[in-house]
Amino acid sequence: MTSSPAGSAATGSAATDSARLAVRGESRTFTLAQGQSILEAAMAQGLALDHACGGVCACSTCHVKVHRGGECLSTASEDELDQLDEARDVGLESRLGCQARLLRRPADGVVEIAVPTWNVNAVREGH
Repeated sequence: MTSSPAGSAATGSAATDSARLAVRGESRTFTLAQGQSILEAAMAQGLALDHACGGVCACSTCHVKVHRGGECLSTASEDELDQLDEARDVGLESRLGCQARLLRRPADGVVEIAVPTWNVNAVREGH
């Protein structure tokens, strides 16, 4: 059940409320629905993204770097910024996957992220 705001494209599809989630180094593409966090999308679609605390902003293991479409995600809270202070390799594009939610579809329809290499390795090794 999707609704189309007045004056929007007449597609009537859920695609207008979602974005393509592109993950650097992944051959697959994923969908990020409006209101959904990056972590929720990852878990629902089989993308390995660590989340030691269960996705409640109590660690930094779901740290991702948003390279495109970040302006369409929720703003980082003080709690998220505090957790990112504990993460490795933090930059201006850093977000916690459990906290970054899609607020609106980017103009080009894409949110592009990278999972830091140290985090990918931790997931593959079962840490």
